[in-house]
Amino acid sequence: MFNEDNTIEKMVISTLTKNGWNFISADDLPRDFSDVMVEPMVKEALIRLNPEIAEEPSRADEVIYKLRAIILSVQHHNLITQNELFQRMIFEENSYPFGKNGRMIPIRFFGTMKKEDLVLNEYVVTNQWIYPQAEGGKRLDIVLLVNGFPISIGELKTPVRNAITWLDAASDISSYEKSIPQMFVTNVFNFATEGRCYRYGSVGMPVNMWGPWHTPNHKSEGSLADVKVSIADMITPEKVMDIFQFFTLFATDKKHVKYKIICRYQQYEGANLIVQRVIAGYPKQGLIWHFQGSGKSLLMVFAAQKIRMIPELKNPTVVIVDDRLDLETQITATFNASDIPNLVSLATKEEVENFFKQDIRKIAITTIFRFGDVEDVLNLRDNIIIMVDEAHRTQEGDLGERMRAALPNAFFFGLTGTPINRIDKNTFRTFGATEDKSGYLSRYTFSDSIRDNATLPLNFEPVPVELHVDKDKIDTEFDALTETLSDADRAELSKRVNMKAIMYDPKRIR
Repeated sequence: MFNEDNTIEKMVISTLTKNGWNFISADDLPRDFSDVMVEPMVKEALIRLNPEIAEEPSRADEVIYKLRAIILSVQHHNLITQNELFQRMIFEENSYPFGKNGRMIPIRFFGTMKKEDLVLNEYVVTNQWIYPQAEGGKRLDIVLLVNGFPISIGELKTPVRNAITWLDAASDISSYEKSIPQMFVTNVFNFATEGRCYRYGSVGMPVNMWGPWHTPNHKSEGSLADVKVSIADMITPEKVMDIFQFFTLFATDKKHVKYKIICRYQQYEGANLIVQRVIAGYPKQGLIWHFQGSGKSLLMVFAAQKIRMIPELKNPTVVIVDDRLDLETQITATFNASDIPNLVSLATKEEVENFFKQDIRKIAITTIFRFGDVEDVLNLRDNIIIMVDEAHRTQEGDLGERMRAALPNAFFFGLTGTPINRIDKNTFRTFGATEDKSGYLSRYTFSDSIRDNATLPLNFEPVPVELHVDKDKIDTEFDALTETLSDADRAELSKRVNMKAIMYDPKRIR
């Protein structure tokens, strides 16, 4: 008998252990049913990552106490707020008076970014996790732990019942967020599968917005093998930590409701290709060819956020350039809603010139037209990264040339859904690097977008127009009009009648 216990669950655990996750049965973890964190693991990680805590291990208890307070105070209506608070506590508000003479110093909860730091983490996959009590508690199929924190929950369904889909699994997770929100305070993302399709989403995300994860060379789904490819590619320790730190955002909508954003696979791929090229230092350009509606604005947010955090880039400047005021407003709104720090908008030519001449190290948003009258070199620094939205327009002419002349050592990345390939205008020539054999750094096609439901298909239904010609009536009217003509003239006139002109006559069309 096939069920999720003996097929899907085993496949998931097997795939994750090959990816570097250590399997420990939930019964063997040092925790009570009412514990969200595996606190002995958390304490060991704090000691391992922080010399000041290693000197006095009781300091770890002080940190864990604060973490426990965030988790236990959550209600389902403020889960996203608490999830954001946890992330801020990990990466931003992480100073404690553990230095000499009580000096505030930042502590680390995870090793991040560099491989030598990532290996300091403890990565565990467990199954059949019960919370908050043995009797009547919720049973979670898969839980991923990093340093004792549950950062991902997976729900699995049977692959043999067509009526059961990944939506049922995702809906279970959505209900758990309401009934046991404590389990999701430290969450990065969740995933669901029935053995045919794999989907993932962030806390609070409606299940119909959960997305697939594909690789550049494998974009099919419908089988257990396809699900395995998605899990094997996405849920590696390195990618999970990368998504945690750089590819999740918290934003506020117009009704002041907080929501969480997590990258789609094409955004993750495109943003990281930009980041990798900037770190490498060459080539200094690249084209991101992603179809409309695929989230290019968020791709730029993710790329900018990560670029700004990389120490080797020595506090770089990132500039988002578009060619319309409405696009500038839209992108600014996206960045502002995502609470991206150190963001400025350059509204005039003078502001653009001052920004670069004063060597300001922030994220800036402006339009290409504000470079129109710039004649001087504004900055020679080589860690300026320009990302041009709708790169198929306005870049080949004088405006694009002036911008490049003003920033001769900058990186230039173009993002577009409709690149132009003509003699007079060629997006591939302007932004594509010769090192990119296809002319682009990353591509997300119309077919990809339709398959992933990022773009809704537009269906046309032609409506036939029935045109009835009353030949007898026309003949009668013709005879009446030509009764004074000879038979020869009538025959000649009949040959010259233009039925098309009659059909399109404005007097006939109502």
